[in-house]
Amino acid sequence: MADSKAATFESSLKRLEEIVHDLESDAVSLDRSVELFQEGRELARRCETLLRTAQETIDAAVAGPAPEPKPPGGGRAPLDLDSEQLDDELPF
Repeated sequence: MADSKAATFESSLKRLEEIVHDLESDAVSLDRSVELFQEGRELARRCETLLRTAQETIDAAVAGPAPEPKPPGGGRAPLDLDSEQLDDELPF
């Protein structure tokens, strides 16, 4: 099971739970316990990698695309008026 690179998160987690159960049962020899421990460490690393990848995918989806930068002035052309022109056009 640990050698399968196509193992899903769910199948890896299930096998990891089986290993924990076997190790807690006290019915396993020392040599077999070491083998199970090594397999469990590999499965735990695999699960962690799969979770990290899933989290990165979710973060990217939530963030959405980067917003388009706006030109200075909010996209409007700047006014090219001097103060005398403004005084002439204002009704007050």
